[in-house]
Amino acid sequence: MADTILVTGGAGYIGSHTTLALLEAGYEVVVLDNLHNGSSTSLDRVARLAGKPATFIKGDIRDRALLDELFASHSISAVLHFAGLKAVGESVREPLRYYENNVSGTVTLCQAMAHAGVFRLVFSSSATVYGEPSQMPISETFPTGVPTNPYGRSKLMVEELLKDLAASEPRWNIALLRYFNPVGAHASGLLGENPNGTPNNLLPYMSQVAVGKLEKLSVYGADYPTVDGTGVRDYIHVVDLADGHLKALQAMATRDGVNVWNLGTGIGYSVLQMIQAFELASGRPLPYQLVARRPGDIAECWSDASLAAKELGWKAQRGLAEMMADTWRWQSANPLGYAD
Repeated sequence: MADTILVTGGAGYIGSHTTLALLEAGYEVVVLDNLHNGSSTSLDRVARLAGKPATFIKGDIRDRALLDELFASHSISAVLHFAGLKAVGESVREPLRYYENNVSGTVTLCQAMAHAGVFRLVFSSSATVYGEPSQMPISETFPTGVPTNPYGRSKLMVEELLKDLAASEPRWNIALLRYFNPVGAHASGLLGENPNGTPNNLLPYMSQVAVGKLEKLSVYGADYPTVDGTGVRDYIHVVDLADGHLKALQAMATRDGVNVWNLGTGIGYSVLQMIQAFELASGRPLPYQLVARRPGDIAECWSDASLAAKELGWKAQRGLAEMMADTWRWQSANPLGYAD
């Protein structure tokens, strides 16, 4: 019988793409999502693409009674944990909400897992846990730093509590996946990023300018010591990212304790290079203005992803042109996201 995987936050952007990858790989999937950052429409589309549905439970990871009931009624073998709040600016305004959701929510989830005898967990972490490294590219051997906002700190706190948990109980088997900048959409145009309100991330903002929902893009900082003065980041296609979760889940069958892997391409692109590539993919000009740097932003950030290649047999397959083409296909087919 196929393993059943619980995916928390499985109706969100990365969660829905990973749910699809799991179903296509033959797993049974139970999705738990409170739909704060997700949409049940995404799961309808996942079912269409996979030819079979995930089991969907609307609920919150902070609800211990619900978790106990879920683990009692489904034979879960591992958990992929995406559920959490993720907007940097919002985390600065509402830190307690972020710590309650992201940190306390993970504590409740782990308590329920241990109670049910489920000890395999893949955690959706972030490159923000490295803070401001003194050199590039960033490898897993770098110490974690001081993240510049409560969102990043909540990710680092969860990593620390998971390490403490694994040290206290040898049955725990945990993967910490540190993503760089997820972008793109499923090639079908049916799944993509569906931000609430004004997007916080570069690519969804650019695509909403291109469809006329937003007037122009602000480029924060044109005086960094980079190729063209604008910030450089490592962008990874969301389908490659989903595949990385699958590979981590499979590798953990033969690993103990805590394993950490960067998921990125190892290539950095500047904001102006991203704009140029998007204009090429969409065939539309993208109006933008250069404005002052944002506090907390660093000049450049990209990954050394060689450990994931060596230990997981995973490598990002999709380049910048494909990221842009897939983003544009999604945005132009779904100008209002899942609300169409």
